[in-house]
Amino acid sequence: MEKKEWSVADLLQMTGAYWSAAALHAGVKLDLFTPLTDALLSAGELAERCTGSLRGVTMLANALAALGLLEKQRESYKATQFAARYLSRGSDEYLGHIILHHHHLMESWAHLDEAVRSGAPVRERVSHADDAAARESFEMGMFNLAMQIAPRIVPQIDLAGRQRLLDLGGGPGTYAIHFCLRNPALTATVYDLPTTRPFAEATIERFGLRDRISFVAGDFDAEDIPGRYDVAWLSHILHGEGAQGCAAVLRKGVAALEPGGMLMVQEFILDDGKDGPVFPALFSLNMLVGTPAGQSYSEGELKAMLVAAGLTNVRRLPLDLPNGAGVVAGTKPA
Repeated sequence: MEKKEWSVADLLQMTGAYWSAAALHAGVKLDLFTPLTDALLSAGELAERCTGSLRGVTMLANALAALGLLEKQRESYKATQFAARYLSRGSDEYLGHIILHHHHLMESWAHLDEAVRSGAPVRERVSHADDAAARESFEMGMFNLAMQIAPRIVPQIDLAGRQRLLDLGGGPGTYAIHFCLRNPALTATVYDLPTTRPFAEATIERFGLRDRISFVAGDFDAEDIPGRYDVAWLSHILHGEGAQGCAAVLRKGVAALEPGGMLMVQEFILDDGKDGPVFPALFSLNMLVGTPAGQSYSEGELKAMLVAAGLTNVRRLPLDLPNGAGVVAGTKPA
């Protein structure tokens, strides 16, 4: 893998890059973009809308204009077409949930050195958080991300002849939705924590699939998985577990499969040397600050896990996905 050639300018740009992220997060958290989608507003008018100070809103709006997310006309502002599409709450393509999820992660990342020293997390697992806002940003942030990638993955996976899909730890059910949209004979079950139910049911209803996709509440760390399926989908589940936890989850997933059933795991996959790609390597640190034993895994490790769980024909699917993501699949022997 080709390594980056560093310069002092690169280094200084990286160390201050969080300034831009923090400005974006503040703009989304204060919902500056929604009122600016259909109106040209002065800083004073915008400050009234978001109950902010004139000084602060003016500085933030100027920074967002400098970043190219707002357009400034004399002393007034308007959202760019891009910002109106992805940062306005009125848009069907709103990505503010994942941005706010990243905002909620920032404090723990500031204590990465402590997690490195102790080997233990410095924040509560977001998927188990009691904070309603953090929970919503996590669940619907996963929806934001999956809506970008599921349309690229699902058409390339042949589920012909398969009838019952398990979306294990499926959150709002985005992948179950796309698999069912692609395969008219397929039904699906989203299995996740009880706190996920309202997000999943609302999303399933939004796509008109309530008659084909059900939600079952449970904790796969503590309980067996009810039902029988001929295909199981685990998207970004294993990275939250250590090796023993991964083995336990996979055993339960395989046990829920009919003979001949297929199990697929999507993860951010490291090279076998674990020094790249960049995103899976950094994501592993996100698991360090947020979980007791989670991490990114290499392709070799994931394949070995599926073989140990009793699957055959274990292979990585030929998918070209962003951020080092990939799908490893195996079949339960007949």
